[in-house]
Amino acid sequence: MKKIFALCSLLFLFAAHTEAQSTTDIIKIAAVGNSITEGPGRENPDSYPLIMQELLGEDYEVKNYGIGGRTLLKKGDLPYWNEPQFKEVLAYAPDILIIKLGTNDSKPQNWKHKKDFENDYIELINTFKSSMPDNGKVYICIPVPVMEDNWGINEHTMREEMAPMLQRVADKTGSKIIDLHYPLKERNDLFPDGVHPNKEGLSIMAGVIAQEIKGE
Repeated sequence: MKKIFALCSLLFLFAAHTEAQSTTDIIKIAAVGNSITEGPGRENPDSYPLIMQELLGEDYEVKNYGIGGRTLLKKGDLPYWNEPQFKEVLAYAPDILIIKLGTNDSKPQNWKHKKDFENDYIELINTFKSSMPDNGKVYICIPVPVMEDNWGINEHTMREEMAPMLQRVADKTGSKIIDLHYPLKERNDLFPDGVHPNKEGLSIMAGVIAQEIKGE
């Protein structure tokens, strides 16, 4: 009986160790962003982060922290900083952070604070980095194109002013750039309202980001 008990104990410890090791080996990815990241819903399989989960496979865990209408700018009308998801990302302590913010910052009422954009972005990255592992990676997304200016969101601001700022932020923070503008710039058919990609567009986004991650 003692031998059986000892054997069971060893099996239990081995299983627990294996499970813990498996959990530790999973690469955690946090997708931060606005409505384009949130998609049809944070838990909806048609959102780009969950499409990306399927592409990356079981070695990765992707969580969608997108919130519609949010800005990177602290002085924007709906700052991401003020949302519960901001703290949830910190608590999650991802290995990989993907940030796709800026679309709503292009609205005139927000872009009047453009002088703060780079510093706010750098602060956001450094804040999230404080909870990430030392070898954690941060990816800054150049937003998808705006096919038709709506709700104050406009292509000119994003392409001519914001994109160069994002490159400077990446250089200053050691982050990597993922260009989501280029692969979709000729695909007007994938933007029913001129701003938000449909499922096919979100799938293209997911593929581009997943390829960049796996390329590492």
